[in-house]
Amino acid sequence: EVQLQASGGGMVQAGGSLRLSCAASGFDFADSAIAWFRQAPGKQREFVARIRRGGLTYADSVKGRFTISRDTANRSVNLQMNNLKPEDTGVYYCHVNPSGTDYFGQGTQVTVSS
Repeated sequence: EVQLQASGGGMVQAGGSLRLSCAASGFDFADSAIAWFRQAPGKQREFVARIRRGGLTYADSVKGRFTISRDTANRSVNLQMNNLKPEDTGVYYCHVNPSGTDYFGQGTQVTVSS
């Protein structure tokens, strides 16, 4: 069974930092592309960042501020978020698509105040 457990969210002021972590199990972790998505109140879920064997991909809105990384030994994917802005507020989800099925974790809330 695929399981994704996100943690590390919280409340920070603009300009602050947070580090999210996604603990993963139930699929081939080393060979899978794993991503972070977020959903702001009243908006659709949007892509934030992805890590795969071929490299890293970021949404334009977070380039230069967010860094995604993989810890294969601990089966976790981290998202370091620096210089946070109020528009980064939302619920952050980790995502994987092994064998063509989408899985999202339960999400962790990030709130950035101005």
